Amino acid sequence: MHIDQATIDAVLAAIDRDELIKLVLDLCNIPAPIGTGGQAGAFVFDWMAQEGFAPRKIGMTPDRFNVIGSYGGDQGRNLLFTSHLDTESPLYHPDDRFGMRPETVADPQWLSAWLEGEIFCGHAVGNDRGPMACFLIAAKALKRAGIDLAGTLYLTACPGEIGPDPVEEHQGPAFLGKEVGAAYMLAHGGVAPDYVIAAEGTDFGVNWVACGYVNYCITLLGTSVFTPLLTHPDASRDHPNPIVRMAALIEVLQEFAKDYEIRYRYLGAGGTAVPKVQIGAIRGGNARSIGGGTEVCSIYVELNLTPAQKIGDVDRALKGALRAANLGEMSVLPYVMRHGSEADAGEIEPLRLALDGAHRAIRGRPIPISAPVYSSMWRDHNVFNMNKIPALTMGPMRWRPAIADLLECTKIYALTAIGVCGHI
Repeated sequence: MHIDQATIDAVLAAIDRDELIKLVLDLCNIPAPIGTGGQAGAFVFDWMAQEGFAPRKIGMTPDRFNVIGSYGGDQGRNLLFTSHLDTESPLYHPDDRFGMRPETVADPQWLSAWLEGEIFCGHAVGNDRGPMACFLIAAKALKRAGIDLAGTLYLTACPGEIGPDPVEEHQGPAFLGKEVGAAYMLAHGGVAPDYVIAAEGTDFGVNWVACGYVNYCITLLGTSVFTPLLTHPDASRDHPNPIVRMAALIEVLQEFAKDYEIRYRYLGAGGTAVPKVQIGAIRGGNARSIGGGTEVCSIYVELNLTPAQKIGDVDRALKGALRAANLGEMSVLPYVMRHGSEADAGEIEPLRLALDGAHRAIRGRPIPISAPVYSSMWRDHNVFNMNKIPALTMGPMRWRPAIADLLECTKIYALTAIGVCGHI
């Protein structure tokens, strides 16, 4: 909807730069590594309560809950902002030594945030509590400026977007990721959005395409041979030890991966998705008893899924490539699966237009479609598009945003809320 200049001026004047900086640093200095988020969620809840947004906690587990606040009425369209509380990080567990160097685990940016001049440092600022602070301050500015929204503006902070995922001995609620977050909030949180913005860094672009993924455990089976009795075949693929044969399987996977991202590249109106394949972990043998080699070696692989892909087709393609390699006895198990999704281009258009108008007002040019990397990953707008609620993602600079970036994003979010919800 058209927003008159007096309303724009009142809202922009109500956005306090210092208040935004303080909220970003306060919120992003709360540790919320993978699998956690309760302390950060409690902070957001208290902030919303203090500012009069009537927050509620909705959680599958007591320590990892969604926070839902709201502002506005019930006479216009409803807009929901969401960001996630958890930040990509080490697990802070002895197992980290198998995946990261000690100096990487010790990097202070995982758990803290600070300013270097005008630039924010710390992973939580970009992923994803910086954009969260932007929509919280935007909502406060609307309230401070006396803008009575016709529709409801939902403000949500969710755990679990990063992960983890249950696998093998790691089972139960403590190992759930996305199930406890936006999906749980949408199902049980008492929200009724017409549109959704997943507030995450996109370098000020917009997209409504997102990838899902499938995680595979590929296990090679072999024969235990006492070391003094071992003879080495000419080809490693014929070796009785599956760890040795795994080298050949990795080469097969790498060729599959290179073809996969070309063959299944997806060009949509709301973004280009380039699905990637990556080996993430390997397990085999028992380090306390290696005199007989091992009979079991497993490799763990992530395959991205564009909105156009279905798990059955991908499963057949992967298994066909592995079968053709003739590497001996193996099992191929997809242990996590989430499809990608996209909004209908026609249904998302009112939200895109509102964002575009706000972007033009603040940054002086049309809002662009974001870079393919932002359409080639999971973000929580997937949850809403899967449930027939048009959703997109848009946010400030993703890596080390400046104060000015977050301030501009806050202004864009505030004007977009008026453009979608209307005001009385």
